[in-house]
Amino acid sequence: MDKLYHNVTYKISKLITKEYSTSFSTAVGFLRRDQQLAVYSIYGFVRYADEIVDTFHDIDKKHFLETFEKEYYQAVKSGVSLNPVIHSFQLTVRKYQIDDELIRAFLRSMKADLHKTRYTDESEINEYIYGSADVVGLMCLKVFVNGDESLYKQLRVPAMRLGSAFQKVNFLRDLKKDTEQLNRQYFPELVNGILTDGIKTKIIQNIQHDFNESYQGIQSLPGRSKLAVMIAYNFYKTLLRKIQKRPAQMIMASRIRISGARKTLLFLKVYFSYILNLNYI
Repeated sequence: MDKLYHNVTYKISKLITKEYSTSFSTAVGFLRRDQQLAVYSIYGFVRYADEIVDTFHDIDKKHFLETFEKEYYQAVKSGVSLNPVIHSFQLTVRKYQIDDELIRAFLRSMKADLHKTRYTDESEINEYIYGSADVVGLMCLKVFVNGDESLYKQLRVPAMRLGSAFQKVNFLRDLKKDTEQLNRQYFPELVNGILTDGIKTKIIQNIQHDFNESYQGIQSLPGRSKLAVMIAYNFYKTLLRKIQKRPAQMIMASRIRISGARKTLLFLKVYFSYILNLNYI
């Protein structure tokens, strides 16, 4: 297969990542180039599937998601796809031997977003979060350990806890959009879709527990993957602290953000902490 085509498809996934998430792309930029391309391809794949279920309201979402899934598995079989996002992703799946169970779990959660609007108990939402977030962390972990299955097994649970923490922070940040535009309620704790200060406190305690459970795993990541994940970890913890300071009513009414200047300062602190071997986290 032409290496030029491979490179072009990876570059397209990189562009998608940068356009959709400057914070995530900044963190990824600290990885080795081969790891960068792999993680960009993972992000491109999950982002496109997420766009189908969250954004393309005027099309047959079920049909498009099924087509997306079929195109992926055809690419896995043939080794090529004219969809550049799918092509670069299947290259990464092959190179790093990403388990198909992870991909199927992700697609199940995306399909759930087509019809399920309420999560009423912990087991339901945990299953959704596993497919929508935990497995994405595990895909990235496959890239970071690069074939070291012993290390993958050691870091698997911390990676899942970090994925859960990130997703729950996203749920809080996007509560207004999920409730008003998408008619979704991910937190079973909410009563009639309403977040109270008491419920917010319980949810944040749960998220902080996930962050704590992921901490040692981050410290054991190999090479520059530790730095990249440290940046993402600290970004989300900073976002969570900002959410924690806001009343529940404000979270229901607006999307909490971190300014560009504060992001830059945060990234610099983590970077120099890593270089100087300090414990900034």
